[in-house]
Amino acid sequence: MRGAGIAAGLVLGGAIASIVSCARPGNGPWLEKKIAKHNEIAALWTQIRGWRRDAAMGLDPAPQAMSYVQGKSVREGIKACPVAKPRACDDVCSLGDAICDNAEAICGIADELGKDDDFAQQKCASAKASCIESQQRCCECSTKALEAAP
Repeated sequence: MRGAGIAAGLVLGGAIASIVSCARPGNGPWLEKKIAKHNEIAALWTQIRGWRRDAAMGLDPAPQAMSYVQGKSVREGIKACPVAKPRACDDVCSLGDAICDNAEAICGIADELGKDDDFAQQKCASAKASCIESQQRCCECSTKALEAAP
């Protein structure tokens, strides 16, 4: 837990430092707004990484998931699960829904900041990939639970 907090702090600190280094006089309100938006993204993204760790998913999504989500919205990237979600999968599926909610929030902020904001766009892509992976886990759980049912 402590290591994740330190890593998140370093990422956030780096983002803030890069923004501040580009600051010009007269950019005060705009810069403050951008920093606040980056902080919001970092908090949501850190929460996703914590949930991934708790679910033993690894901190970052697989490269295949990252490439799959390019050009897709958060929900557009999710393939429909062909089975109903049994109670046995409530925790897994609820976690997936929470990750996707955070991904939508991150990508909404990234859209506000624009396509040239690399920090925001990278966190959006990571969050979308995490959403897809978590939804796949929900679907896998549901399929296995229904196969095991009498």
